[in-house]
Amino acid sequence: MRSLVRILSTTKELWPSYLGIVLSSVLMSVTSLVTPFLIGRATDEVVALAGGRGGTTRTIVLIALALLAAELLNTVLTNVGGYLGDTMTARLRQILSTRYFEKLLGLPQRYFDNELSGTIIGRLSRSIAEVTNFLKSFSNNFFTMLITTVAVLVISAFYAWPLAVLLAVMFPAYMWLTARTSSNWQRLEGEKNEQVDIANGRFSEVIGQIRVVKSFVRERAELAAFDQRYGRTIALTRQQARHWHGMDTARRAVLNVAFLGIYLVIFLQTAHGVFTVGVMVLLIQLMNMARQPVMMMSFIIDSGQRAIAGSVSYFEVMDETVEERATVGSVATAVDAGPEGPQAPARTIDDHVIAFHEVDFAYEPGRPVLRDVTFHADAGERIALVGESGGGKSTLVNLLLGLYPPDAGRVTLQGQETASLPLDVLRRRVGVVFQDPSLFSGTIRENIAYGRPDATDEEVREAARRANADRFIERFPEGYEALIGERGVKLSGGQKQRVAVARAMLKDAPVLVLDEATSSLDTKSERLVQEGLEELMTARTTLIIAHRLSTISSVDRIVTLRDGRVDEIGTPEQLATSGGIYAELLTLQASNTLADRARLKAFGIDAGGADTGDPDGADLDSGGVHGQGDGADLARRS
Repeated sequence: MRSLVRILSTTKELWPSYLGIVLSSVLMSVTSLVTPFLIGRATDEVVALAGGRGGTTRTIVLIALALLAAELLNTVLTNVGGYLGDTMTARLRQILSTRYFEKLLGLPQRYFDNELSGTIIGRLSRSIAEVTNFLKSFSNNFFTMLITTVAVLVISAFYAWPLAVLLAVMFPAYMWLTARTSSNWQRLEGEKNEQVDIANGRFSEVIGQIRVVKSFVRERAELAAFDQRYGRTIALTRQQARHWHGMDTARRAVLNVAFLGIYLVIFLQTAHGVFTVGVMVLLIQLMNMARQPVMMMSFIIDSGQRAIAGSVSYFEVMDETVEERATVGSVATAVDAGPEGPQAPARTIDDHVIAFHEVDFAYEPGRPVLRDVTFHADAGERIALVGESGGGKSTLVNLLLGLYPPDAGRVTLQGQETASLPLDVLRRRVGVVFQDPSLFSGTIRENIAYGRPDATDEEVREAARRANADRFIERFPEGYEALIGERGVKLSGGQKQRVAVARAMLKDAPVLVLDEATSSLDTKSERLVQEGLEELMTARTTLIIAHRLSTISSVDRIVTLRDGRVDEIGTPEQLATSGGIYAELLTLQASNTLADRARLKAFGIDAGGADTGDPDGADLDSGGVHGQGDGADLARRS
């Protein structure tokens, strides 16, 4: 219950809506309580008039009109409360969802390494839906239920104290039995939620990589695993249902016995002339009004238990520790401080643009990836990182971007330690083109301008031209407004990569990182992308994780890594004759044996120079646009 109180306490802006709902609930209860009195009075008037013992038609009509007014007022108040409840629920969903998303954006990369994206999304949908549904139900019904119950107790005591005693015994007994139901139910609900989250996480992962699933004929296996997860929830639901409905039987039995006593008191008192027929009708209606809140309590408690179980998952995420320099919380500051956000610390440590000083790092304790790595890059230099796959090249990029902190040593950018720079400042200074272009659904223009959404159309077009992307973009009927699908599925590999290069160009960061940016492209695509990259690298300090020796040979210096340590640093000419890793690669390149070719691939080096991946991209600028399965060929339509 503390988690629900926590939600209420952190959504103070909704208190006007809460109070409006409470007020409408109070007035609804009053109008509901007036109705039995009017019907009871009308009953006595009708009986008196029919028996010739008094009563008038005029009085009966006036009572009927008063009953109509009470019912109409109750109808209006019910819908006012419903409107406030609906709008409050929507606002609450917005607040909780936005805060959840904000929290996720501020969490360190390690968190996402251990979670499936589908699980994260499923947890949000389930948790917030359950919490908002409960709060809506609670706000619309609880105060009406409470006021009605208290009023019925007071009125019952006025007419016959045994009625009040029976009600006073029934309510606590019902509440106690309900509380006995809750703890076990919540535990089982938590286990069910875990199974559903895992299943939904896998579901999202499979849909995101459906081509792989289909190509390996794993549809049945994935479906069976998915079905098995939900199958486990059935066994848990059976346990829940047995416990819940067993306890509900006991609760309803208590209710039935109590109401037997209540009705006996009312009927016998009426039969002995203590109550008039009108009072009997009044009391029966009041008792039925008392029964409804008690029955409604089961629904609210059931909804509340789901909300509590859901809010546990929500707050598990909200209680995670964010990055110390997370950028999300500093949006307003960044806007006020100009294009580079908050002012960075003025103190500089060295004169290098990029520098790694005795850096150690491990993703998992006891399994180091980098050991005592030291090297630097000066203004305008192109530095190639060479080493076996898994040797730490991409990890260096992750550390430079501040996605992980080094375990020891320090990383500096433009002379300032990255650990002391606000993350938004740090990442604005670095442009990255990854092997996976990582485009978003939407238009080509939106993807190019992702880092600078305020860029003009001319700036976007100029970036596309410099990236060799303008020709294929202009062949689309919609041009820069062409929709490219999830992850750019409607574009070929070469086209996606050129959009990614244009995106980095428009960002215009002083430091550039190329993380195997052309390794998955065919020869023609690679040539076109490489031309864009050459334009992008002009006047920038660049770190290159390359997959061709021809690219490595054109850099200013090479840093080779062996077992997570720097092995050699030097120009291509120097390292070609040093006997180290680069010299070994040159020797392997000249060999035609399968073993030597395999050794080259262990370094992520393309051994042949022929097409590697993207077999569909033979001539991208002559109209080929390749997607999954029957993905639309947008360019060809032009």
